[in-house]
Amino acid sequence: MTKPFIQALVNDMTLDEKLAQLTQLGPHYWGLDDTVDLTGPFKELSIEPEVIKSIGSVLNGIGARNVIELQTRHLQMSRQKIPLLFMADVIHGYRTILPIPLAMGCSFDLAACERFAELAAKESAAAGIHVTFSPMTDLVRDPRWGRVMETSGEDPYLNARVAESMVRGYQGKDLKEKGRIAACVKHFAGYGAPEGGREYNTVDMSSGVLREFYLPAYKAAVDAGVAMVMAAFNTVDRIPASGNKPLLRGILREEWGFGGVTIADFNSVNEQIPHGAAQDGREAAEKSLAAGLDMEMMSTHYLGHGAELVEQGKLNEAVIDEAVVRVLELKDALGLFDNPFKDADPLADEAAEPDTEHLQAARELGAGSVVLLKNDNEALPLKRGLKIGLAGPFAASAQVLGGWAGTEKDSAVSLYTGISQKTSAGDILTAMTGELGSMLEGIFDVGDETEEAYNRLKDCDVILAAVGENQQDTGEGGSKAGLRLSPNQEKLIWRLKDTGKKVITIVFSGRPLELKPVLEASDALVQAWFLGTESGNSLADVLFGDYNPSGRLSMSFPYTVGQIPVYYNAYQTGRPYDPQYPQVRYVTRYLDCPNEPLFCFGYGLSYSRFAYSSFAVEAAEAADRITASIEVENTSDIAGKETVQLYIRDVSASVVRPAKELKGFRQLSLAAHEKQKVSFGITRDMLMFYGMDGQLVFEPGEFDIMIGRNSGDHSSQRIWIG
Repeated sequence: MTKPFIQALVNDMTLDEKLAQLTQLGPHYWGLDDTVDLTGPFKELSIEPEVIKSIGSVLNGIGARNVIELQTRHLQMSRQKIPLLFMADVIHGYRTILPIPLAMGCSFDLAACERFAELAAKESAAAGIHVTFSPMTDLVRDPRWGRVMETSGEDPYLNARVAESMVRGYQGKDLKEKGRIAACVKHFAGYGAPEGGREYNTVDMSSGVLREFYLPAYKAAVDAGVAMVMAAFNTVDRIPASGNKPLLRGILREEWGFGGVTIADFNSVNEQIPHGAAQDGREAAEKSLAAGLDMEMMSTHYLGHGAELVEQGKLNEAVIDEAVVRVLELKDALGLFDNPFKDADPLADEAAEPDTEHLQAARELGAGSVVLLKNDNEALPLKRGLKIGLAGPFAASAQVLGGWAGTEKDSAVSLYTGISQKTSAGDILTAMTGELGSMLEGIFDVGDETEEAYNRLKDCDVILAAVGENQQDTGEGGSKAGLRLSPNQEKLIWRLKDTGKKVITIVFSGRPLELKPVLEASDALVQAWFLGTESGNSLADVLFGDYNPSGRLSMSFPYTVGQIPVYYNAYQTGRPYDPQYPQVRYVTRYLDCPNEPLFCFGYGLSYSRFAYSSFAVEAAEAADRITASIEVENTSDIAGKETVQLYIRDVSASVVRPAKELKGFRQLSLAAHEKQKVSFGITRDMLMFYGMDGQLVFEPGEFDIMIGRNSGDHSSQRIWIG
């Protein structure tokens, strides 16, 4: 039921004021900088300066002082004194930069994901931000796409659990609460599947794939109470998401019952025109409003054509009223009518130093996101007192925050600095530390100083090779056709191997890279990702064993780019490949590469050793619930964390089913030689899928129940579930 004061505001608005309330513009339109001539921006978007008095929200108007001044100016101008909403892209932290979301997904730690969002919300709120365009829950299977860094991975179940955790972290139980901001889940829907991994490219998939793999995480966010949903740039069933009525009104509102605000992505209402789905701005506005897209971001077709559409009977004004009510209800939920500045706090926002508790949290979150991929002959952890060689473009680089890195006010702790806190700086020798530039600037490699590095580091006890990709070559617009390390980085690793010393390869990236070419030359391989402000300290904690690595891959790593997309939960085929018969030709296989990834989903090593035993699957007396259990023992002398994973395969169904699906996981912290039993309840709801008629269905039959370390290493038992 709409509150009376909100309905009264809507009733009092002119049609133009309503359309302005549904429009989002950048902060420069309010003229905070008096030296800027606003004639150009107004002319570019074909709007009159008078319209600014009624605009509903601001994109990326950040900084507490700016927000307070802009809000003050706006309320002085606004006829009805309706406050502005301030929205921004806070993807992995605002002042304290946290690990990129893909790294956080690898933590498999849902409490940590919630804490991640809570910290980001607190700092964002102090800067005057009301809404963050996060979490991004787009499922991804192609690491060539730059925005994989913003997602939590390739699995719908894990993505859904991370999404709901982050919504809780951002929003809490009450948006009015200090330090809370509204979350906007994105990009609805299927944005993570552009053809060829190329940004903004065509997305085309069956409705079954969309519903089973891509939609669950968005729905989990909606079920968790997310305040906003952002429509994607791409098409869904050949219709751009920003004007897609079956998607926005059908699935989102009618099926899922979402009652919050929907918003376009940047200029995406207008992009229906180059898509070829709208002839002009008038048609684009008509389609988007009719589809249920409440807010237009950084284009002004609602303002320019909305009144005309109503006057001509092309659009019912009630559709516009509904959208305006939802926007005003969000402002009310945030408490902006009572306190238009909410938590904007210049002193907190402009503090000379970041919050120490937040830095410590960032350090812990970073360590928990690191994935140990290889560790031959216990090359790690490092022992103190060793003479350490450190080489590569990320050895001393502070450019490891990761894309979309908040304000970037404070630089990151470099690997060199982090290691220096653990051992004497005199025990560290560096070489070939020139930083890797960005491909956007035409730089594709580092200078070749491999011989100098070999000669300088050959007498060290152990050598760390810090390699990867430039952080600016990840994120939006950061698509790549190739995923190998640059030639001179690969050359460096192999030349360091010639020293005969243990080589620890540490990979800084925002996506899975093609690491097979350097795997044999690496005694240990550490996937460092981009861990944010405390990067070097987080990594040093892992390298020296002060934190036992516990990360597990949330996205598969390919042998070669030619395998992509490669993911664990693919559909079964009619001619599966059997490795027992490698000479068979007419099966689904590559001649020059395995079908499986180099490192599979859920994979990750620890300094501890874990043994699995006593796997059992039992039916309850009521026969409507199955319990699968296994015992896990830490057989080492080192306490550690193990992520036990449950997978299920539907052996035969009316439609083809995935080879396996993650249905649960448990994280165990085990002391040395401790043993624990882990149990998973399996219900019919977990076994449902979208049938031939597009509806959820459970079909009795045989199911393979699997529990183990990762998607490729588990115990299995086949049972009948009726």
